[in-house]
Amino acid sequence: MKQFFGAFFGSIIGLAISALIIGGIIAAVISTSISSLKDTGTKASLKENSILKLEFNDPIIDRQKKEDPIEELIKREKNVGLNALIKKINYAKTDDKIKGIYLSFKSLNAGFATLNELRDALEDFKTSGKFIYSYSENYTQGDYYLASVSNKVFLNPQGNFIWKGLSANLMFFKKMFEKLDIEMQIFRHGKFKSAVEPFMSDKMSAANRQQYQVFLGSIWKQILADISKSRNISSEELNRLANNLHIQFPEDAVNKKMIDAAAYEDEVIAELKKKIGLKESDKYKFVNMADYEAKAKKTKDKEESDELKSNKIAVIYAVGEIGGGEGNDETIGSDRIARAIKEARLNDKIKAIVLRVNSPGGSALASDVIWREVTLAKKEKPFVVSMGDLAASGGYYISCAADRIFAQPNTITGSIGVFGVVPNIQKTLENKLGITTDTVKTNSFSDFFSGVRSLSEFERDKVQTSVERIYDTFTKLVAQGRGMTQSEVDSIGQGRVWSGTDALKIKLVDELGGLHDAIAYAAKQAKIENYKLEELPKQTSLIDQLTKEKQEEFEEAMLKKNLGSAYMYLKQVRSVMNMKGVQARLPFEMVVE
Repeated sequence: MKQFFGAFFGSIIGLAISALIIGGIIAAVISTSISSLKDTGTKASLKENSILKLEFNDPIIDRQKKEDPIEELIKREKNVGLNALIKKINYAKTDDKIKGIYLSFKSLNAGFATLNELRDALEDFKTSGKFIYSYSENYTQGDYYLASVSNKVFLNPQGNFIWKGLSANLMFFKKMFEKLDIEMQIFRHGKFKSAVEPFMSDKMSAANRQQYQVFLGSIWKQILADISKSRNISSEELNRLANNLHIQFPEDAVNKKMIDAAAYEDEVIAELKKKIGLKESDKYKFVNMADYEAKAKKTKDKEESDELKSNKIAVIYAVGEIGGGEGNDETIGSDRIARAIKEARLNDKIKAIVLRVNSPGGSALASDVIWREVTLAKKEKPFVVSMGDLAASGGYYISCAADRIFAQPNTITGSIGVFGVVPNIQKTLENKLGITTDTVKTNSFSDFFSGVRSLSEFERDKVQTSVERIYDTFTKLVAQGRGMTQSEVDSIGQGRVWSGTDALKIKLVDELGGLHDAIAYAAKQAKIENYKLEELPKQTSLIDQLTKEKQEEFEEAMLKKNLGSAYMYLKQVRSVMNMKGVQARLPFEMVVE
């Protein structure tokens, strides 16, 4: 009877909660629909002398998400797709009604390779003779790197901008695990394979420090070169300013010519009005990102021809950690990505494939499943890889078989190495919780990987042999794909991380460029001039999202909201505790700023 009432009331509560969620979703859908109806009038009213406003207030991801009422319901941060941003910029370049772009910085969150790609699109926009203005109350170095492409850069008179160079911050958990009596049994191949260092040390190894110094230096050099070109300040002078912290207040930045003026936003808008021939008293409204995207898409759809429908290039987005199963738009599931590649391979209308990789790696087995589909697709049609902020370890594994690899100068790639971690929580249970364990087994090693005892030397040898075997396979596949010997791959492997610029020098990538360049190369190889892009995997519908996956997203969002910056470190620990099999991935949550 007790169980009956428990189940009965549990069902009632579950139904009530479901009703609340569905009610919230319906309300969000209605709200979204009403907003769309309102927007229709705005979209049709694009006037002459318009200025496109790109406001950076959310993280920039590779691929724009579908509109999702559930996102509104759980109040997650919104994401802006790099693909959508660049489409808008490219369309605005040839749109006679758009006279310029206004960049407004609030809270930009993007890697330097993403900023590099966006910056290239803005540089191309300026070749049309149109202008770009930037304004912010506070510039981070990433903000400024993007803003420096502008014809004029403005900063609030009371704002902040500290120019100081790059640093990488890593957190180490060894002493925490010791206090918790958790034994982290670690296996790896590669002296630079630093993903496990947070669990076995309290500071960087000499090898890890060396690789960080090299690739940070390479990224910084590229940033200086780009800013130097845009602002007409030498790289040496920019370095000197950083070394002495000469840029601290707005007036410092003006005096050193890093910004054009310290001004309030209303003053910037007044100058923009003057630029397009309006009086200061004239009313004016910018064209925002969402409205302009809809207009650009509508025009493009009208112009679509039969040739475009039959000539397609598939752009497959592989974003996030690599694991088995389905994954989602933020994690790479080997089943989902392999299926997308196969779908593109078997579709006769798709003439070439571009795999967009933005991943720190993950499961070696899952990476191999995806690699296999890449090799099959490559036999049928041109296969090109475009690397984003990260394409390292497993991310490089799934890239190495491509016909050609494009990376940004600031892409972090390489990390050809593998590792395994076997936690032992026996002492934690006994000393911290008073729980003891006992075992019955049919064979000598039935409790291998049980997690409640230390591994024997024999067992350790078995795990290490597995790691060595996977490293051997990894380096062989890279050698085959890149036309190198296995010993050459090993010499630049060992888990070492490289910038895109340095990766080009050692033949890990073929060209420096963004997704647009990779697509253009794929089209050339497929011998097509007019084509349509087919983005894969298909994004999930609203109905598909009413699943356990959406519940997990909600839980993640709540943790992120309540823990703030500390969430990153919880994610690191949880990630290693949930690992299955040998891993090929970067250090956890590397923060470069």
